[in-house]
Amino acid sequence: MKEKLFSLVGFSTKRHNLKEEILSGITTFITMSYILALIPSMFTPMAAKGFPIDSLFTAIALSTIIGTLLMAFLAKRPFGQAPGLTLNLFFTQTLCISLGYPWQFALTAVLIEGVLFVMLCLSNMRQIIFDMVPTSLKHAIAVGIGFFIAMIGFKNSGILADGTIFNHMSTLTSTPSVLFLIGLVLAGIFTIMRIKGGLLLSIAIVTILGIPLGITTLPDTIFETPSSPTPLFCQFSWEYLISPDLWVCVLIMLFFDVFDSLGTIVGVMANAGLIRKNGRIPRIQMIMLSDALGTVAGACLGCSTVTTYVESATGVAEGGRTGLSALIIALCFLTSLFLAPLFLAIPTAATAPVMVMAGYYLFGSVRHISLTKPIETLPAFLTILLMTVTGSITDGIVAGLFTYIVFTFVEGISIKIRKARKQVIE
Repeated sequence: MKEKLFSLVGFSTKRHNLKEEILSGITTFITMSYILALIPSMFTPMAAKGFPIDSLFTAIALSTIIGTLLMAFLAKRPFGQAPGLTLNLFFTQTLCISLGYPWQFALTAVLIEGVLFVMLCLSNMRQIIFDMVPTSLKHAIAVGIGFFIAMIGFKNSGILADGTIFNHMSTLTSTPSVLFLIGLVLAGIFTIMRIKGGLLLSIAIVTILGIPLGITTLPDTIFETPSSPTPLFCQFSWEYLISPDLWVCVLIMLFFDVFDSLGTIVGVMANAGLIRKNGRIPRIQMIMLSDALGTVAGACLGCSTVTTYVESATGVAEGGRTGLSALIIALCFLTSLFLAPLFLAIPTAATAPVMVMAGYYLFGSVRHISLTKPIETLPAFLTILLMTVTGSITDGIVAGLFTYIVFTFVEGISIKIRKARKQVIE
């Protein structure tokens, strides 16, 4: 029975390590669990528009569980899925607050975007989009995501303001920053000593240290009954199907969803050594399809676009390679439905160092970038740079692809000119 379950998620006792997969799943869950508190807070202004925020926590957890289970059994990869933060902001701040559309309009757009993404994954367009990205650029995406996730870690620690600017030096001596630095040193030491589960151990130590220092707030209760997701279930407004505005929103969401997911998948897979020499990723169709189906399920539950989370890199750093890690992530989120206060008590000072270390692991992909061919090196450099300074995976990929296409076109013209000159001389 156990072997059969393992095979369903791509785990083999001969090729994979059970302890590493379990630690990977728990580590990814802990670094992702902040979404259970953050995303509902992003929807707070929506209460005035009749949005049932009390049901959102349950909807987020359920959509995360479903999306991650799809990743476990369909794609068999160690990725966690949840409603994406960037598209959450587009949903709340742009569509509902700035443009004034009802939240049912936004949910309808998410559903249609998810259906189109599913169709894209089942067609040849998926492979065409993936093949557009040259091998060096795929590894540059991994490096860029490494810097990106490390920046998030430093920002969460309070050391960086606005993502890229150092706060006043006094910030370095604040209690959260000191705990963050302790956690970073511990995570580094455990990594150097090759201690299995070292990242998870560093989270536990910093969380415990934070109790007497007032950073870790012990919850009044551990168990909490989840709210019903019924008020959000399938709340679509089909009358907007004839609205051009709806389709514009759908295309914007689809663009960001495809390239954000592709960037995260390529980056994390490159770090795991799962990209083949020809640049192909095994089971890429199933990975993208899991992402797309997760978005459809999330829309039905009342959430914004579900996407693959870059925090999955922390689990891969712990050795996760199969869908068993994703299964553990899903089971942890299932537990969080009832034990949310316990998990939400883990401070960001404990999880931020792990994100920085995940960035370090992803940085290793830089060795696969061709540094002798400017036509590959320059787009790779711009991809890494823009991912870091803009905080957008999509911006980095688009910049890298655009410059690569332009340089390839110019090189082609240059070759033709040289051949023409040679023929004239002869």
